[in-house]
Amino acid sequence: MLNADPDFRPDPGMGLGIDAGGTQTRWALAARDGTILAEGTVAGLSALQMGKADGRSSVHATFAELARAVLAHGRPAGVRAGLTGFGGDGAQLQHWIAELLGIAPDAVAICNDIDIAYRASFAPGEGYLVYAGTGSIGAFIDADGQFHRAGGRGVVLDDGGGGFWIAREALRHIWRHEDEHPGRWVDSPLAHAVFDHVGGSDWAFSRQFIYGQERGEVGKLALAVAATCEQDPAAAAILREAGRELARLAHALIRRFGPRPVVLSGRAAELHPSIAAAMRAALPPGTSLTQAATRAHHAAARLAALDCTSN
Repeated sequence: MLNADPDFRPDPGMGLGIDAGGTQTRWALAARDGTILAEGTVAGLSALQMGKADGRSSVHATFAELARAVLAHGRPAGVRAGLTGFGGDGAQLQHWIAELLGIAPDAVAICNDIDIAYRASFAPGEGYLVYAGTGSIGAFIDADGQFHRAGGRGVVLDDGGGGFWIAREALRHIWRHEDEHPGRWVDSPLAHAVFDHVGGSDWAFSRQFIYGQERGEVGKLALAVAATCEQDPAAAAILREAGRELARLAHALIRRFGPRPVVLSGRAAELHPSIAAAMRAALPPGTSLTQAATRAHHAAARLAALDCTSN
């Protein structure tokens, strides 16, 4: 526990929301009336890291940093935490968060980060969320509260259109061309930007980057791809294909549950306007598509404050 002062009690009307992604973890404190009192960011994390000892240590350290920042403003009475990669076993995470904040474990609710992001965009049953961060997923929560997904299977298997996918496609393009014409990268703005990011033009730098970094760090390479979109046709093509990959997720949900509005969100979707434009062009005619900068940590904080008030 970071603050053991017995007089430093939880504020019964204050809720903490956590939105943990591979690139960044955002948090917010909300009052019972929904007002956001404070917010901040710490390093990214994934529930998938809980499978290894060093990953668990990293997750705990990130939550400890987050707790220190939160407790500078007050002690929340309840927490809603959405974590990327979360599959349902949250007992250890719940215990850590509760201990670090000095609250009861049953005051901490943990779910997938996309559940929170969906509720920041729609009421259950209203529409479809396509989220593109480090990974990608299409989500629908029906009127009965059941969560339905398209994609979101992880960056090794798919996650087309997400930041990791964009980074991987760029590296694949560059090195396939190097196989055919060694040294060709010198004439490619995309390759220059990518190699600057990974540390050098030798294959050893790319290999260490793609296989040695956490997926959130790899996803940041997508920024370099977007930065060369206007100068390099290969970068532009990758971003357009990312938009089509995201449209595929919406297509899958529309086929299963019928036409509904679609919201596109996530940091990867904001990399360049061509991503949303390509997605829009690939959707069924008449589909309503809105791009929104979803503040999932705000939604989570307000839900946590509501939980505090209703309990």
